Order: sequence, then C-alpha cells, then structure tokens
Amino acid sequence: MRLYISYVCPFAQRVWIARNYKGLQDEMELLPINLANRPSWYKEKVNPRNQVPALEHNKQVIGESLDLLYYLDVHFGGPKLLPDDPAKKEFSNELVKYSVDFIKDMYTACTAKEDVEKKLSLPFDYLENALSKFEDGPFFLGEFSMVDMVYAPFIERFHIFLLDVMKYDLTSGRPRLSTWFEEINKLDFYTQTKCDPQQALKIFKERFSVK
Repeated sequence: MRLYISYVCPFAQRVWIARNYKGLQDEMELLPINLANRPSWYKEKVNPRNQVPALEHNKQVIGESLDLLYYLDVHFGGPKLLPDDPAKKEFSNELVKYSVDFIKDMYTACTAKEDVEKKLSLPFDYLENALSKFEDGPFFLGEFSMVDMVYAPFIERFHIFLLDVMKYDLTSGRPRLSTWFEEINKLDFYTQTKCDPQQALKIFKERFSVK
C-alpha cells in the first residue's frame, strides 16, 4: 500500500496528515514525487493524471485529496476523521465544500490590483466565524477532524506568504483563528508534514509573480 505525495503540495499534505493521524505509518508507505521532474513511470503505471496525491490500495489507485480523506476514513481503522454528531457532520460538509471557494478566493486576492486587503479578509473572516460554531474545542468541529486537515496546508502557506510579501497577518483581529493556529501546531501528526517555510515562500512568489 503506497501513498504518493509531494513534500511541497498542499493537496497531498491533507492526506499525509490523515495517514499520520490514523496511525497508518507502518502499513502505508510514503513515496514522494518530485513535481518539477516527474518520473515517466508515475503517469504510465500509477496515476494517468500525473498528479499527487494518489493511493495504491487493493489493486486500484485513488486520487483527489478530498476523495482520499473520505476513503481513508471508511476503509481504515484508527481515529475517525469525522465525528458521529449529525450537526457536526452537516457543518463539516459545508466547510469542505467551501474549501474549494476559499482556495479560489485566496488566489484571486493574491493577484488582485485593488481592494487587496478586503479580498483577503473575507475568506479568513468566514473561517473565524466558522470556528465559533462549536465551543467544545479549538478546531472547526470543536474536536480535530477532517475539516482541519482540509484547510491547514493552505492556511499554513498563505500565512507565510502574506506575512512576508504583504505584511498581512491573517490571525490579527481573529482570536479564534489565532488559537486554532496555535493548537494545530502542537499536534505532532500535523507538524511532521509541514512544508519548509522558505521553500513554500519561494513557490508562492513564483506562482504569484512576486520578486
């Protein structure tokens, strides 16, 4: 059983976090792919889309980070990625769905020529408000869950980029998001997957054409 990732890919990091959280390190081999120089065998023999993450399991290959999170929760033991509480499950679906818009909105804001701070604020204000939904913990569903795995790799990278390039602290004036950031960085299964800050900054500067 092999999980193909890239150390610099936030989508792959989502599944890497889930693997660690479920304690699957011994049974699920981690195989990093260099996205700048992808081996030809990977597209030919593993993932025809030539993307990460991808999981080889039971003679099939599953891709797409969100699909893989649900797949891991259904097919493997260890801590559940989603709670049983119906209200929390419903809210998790809402937040996972919004994550697609969150990423798009952040990329739009980072390339905007005007009203940049306003465009940056709206997605983070949404998350700040979401963190007030449940009071039984510091995470999106109170307890740590799949939702935190979905957002953490992107918040992590945008935090680095925005502080360096725009001097914009996404936790400023957002106490719940600030606490979420502090608490998630206390979790070994997450910090073991974190990207190198300088490498993440370099990639984002190239992506957004910032010198």
